[in-house]
Amino acid sequence: MAAQAARRSLRRVRDPLNLPRILLTSGEPAGIGPDLCIAAAGRHWPCELVVAGDPDLFAARAAALGARVDIVPYDPLSTRRAHAAGRLLLAPVQTAVPVHAGRLDAANARYVLNMLDLATDGCASGEFAAMVTAPVQKSVINEAGVPFTGHTEYLAERTGAPLPVMLLVAGTLRVALATTHLPLASVPAAITQASLGQVLDVLHEGLRARFRFAKPRILVCGLNPHAGESGHLGREEIDVIAPALAAARARGITVIGPVPADTAFTPGPLSGCDAVLAMFHDQGLPVLKHAGFGHAVNVTLGLPLVRTSVDHGTALELAGTGRADPGSLVAAIELALQMAAP
Repeated sequence: MAAQAARRSLRRVRDPLNLPRILLTSGEPAGIGPDLCIAAAGRHWPCELVVAGDPDLFAARAAALGARVDIVPYDPLSTRRAHAAGRLLLAPVQTAVPVHAGRLDAANARYVLNMLDLATDGCASGEFAAMVTAPVQKSVINEAGVPFTGHTEYLAERTGAPLPVMLLVAGTLRVALATTHLPLASVPAAITQASLGQVLDVLHEGLRARFRFAKPRILVCGLNPHAGESGHLGREEIDVIAPALAAARARGITVIGPVPADTAFTPGPLSGCDAVLAMFHDQGLPVLKHAGFGHAVNVTLGLPLVRTSVDHGTALELAGTGRADPGSLVAAIELALQMAAP
C-alpha cells in the first residue's frame, strides 16, 4: 500500500498537465497490429500514448512501411507530455524469435500475452488510464498450448472480473451481447434468467459509469424469429427473457423488450435507446459492422479498467504493405480517452 501511495504521489509530481497515459498493445507481431500502432503514432494525441512491443520489430516494420517515426524508450517516471506526431513511445517487450510480416510463429505467443499482462498490471496500479488492444491471432496462441479464447476472457480472468460483457460501438450505435463466441446450437441453453440479469446489470452500470448516461435505456432483442411469436416459434422469450427483464425493471434498470431482432435496429425502436442487447454474436454484430466497419470499437464492460479494441482481425496479408486502415484503432483510442476521463 505504501509503495502504491508513493507511485501515486510521484505521478502527481511528474504529471503537471494531468495528462492521461494510454497503453496500446500491438497484438500479433506478424499481423497489422504494429502497422496500426505506427500509423497512430503519426497523429497528435491529447494524452501520453505508449505502445507495447519489440523495439527491433518496430524498427523493421517502420522501415518496411517507409514511416518516419522516432522510437523513444518509455520511462514511467518521466514527465508526461502530449503525444506529438512522429514520436513512438515504446514500452519494450521482447519477441522470442524474429518476426516476419504475414508469417505466424507460435514461439511468439507468449510475447502477445506478456503485453496484455503489462497493460493489465499498469491499469491496475494507475500507471495507465486505459488499455487499447490491437488484434491477436487466437489460433497461434492455442497452437502454443495456451487455452486462449480471446482478449475478453483473458482480461476477465486476469483481473478477477466475474462477468465481462462485449459491447461494440459505431458512432451512436452501441450493441452488447448476452452470449459471445458460442456455437449457435449452444446459445439457448446459455441464456438463463440469472445470466441475462447479470449481463443487464453490467451493461447498465457500464453505460452509466463509462458512457455517463444518467439513466440508460436498453433495448433487448428476443432470441427467436418475431421474438417467439407468442410462443409459437419458441418459448425462450416467455420463460426466460421476459422474466429477466421484469426483474431488471424491479432493480431500477430501464429495459424495453424483448423485441423482434429483425426490426430492433430500425429507427423507431432505436429512438431514445442508448444500447441494444443482442442474444448472440451474429444477431447484433452484422448490423453494427455494416454501420461502421473499419471505424467501430470493441469495448469490454465489467472489468475494473478501461479496455477498448479494434473491430477486425490481424489481416496477415496486409502486414507490412502500408495498406492497413488504422480507422478502427484511432476510434478505439479516442473512445478510451472519453471513457477514462474523470
